[in-house]
Amino acid sequence: MSSTWALSFLRWFVAGFGSGWLPKAPGTWGSLAALPVAYFLYFYWQLEGLIMATGILYALGCMACMPVLRCMVEQDPSWIVVDEWVGQWLCIAMVAMYIPLTIAVMFFCFLAFRLFDIWKPFPIRQIEHWGASWWAIMFDDVVAGIMGALFLTLLSWGYHAI
Repeated sequence: MSSTWALSFLRWFVAGFGSGWLPKAPGTWGSLAALPVAYFLYFYWQLEGLIMATGILYALGCMACMPVLRCMVEQDPSWIVVDEWVGQWLCIAMVAMYIPLTIAVMFFCFLAFRLFDIWKPFPIRQIEHWGASWWAIMFDDVVAGIMGALFLTLLSWGYHAI
């Protein structure tokens, strides 16, 4: 009975605390659900706290995806959105290194992360197909978060240069 409970808990965790089970576009719901938590982390523990939380969530997400995926046929189910949480938080943290974090900045981070996560330009699409599925599930969103942050940072620098 306890292993069933543990697996149910892990499924809830990798579903972004349930946000991945919302209907239609689970990745978008997961990314949206990650925003208020990121803001809370940043508000109370500043940039360092958000960066630490992102690293911890990445590690826990990797560890939780392994047993969940062992019980599944599909190796990248759309309801697993802990990776979106990590990518979204990373995008926000990287942008916050250069731009003061406001609700508007978080909104643009959301848009930029989703753009790269959905579009999947090189190398994101290739990373999705790397060996161990839990690794690919998590790491492609890390790269999408980095690319989204770089895109916004470059846009900001270009805007300030005008």
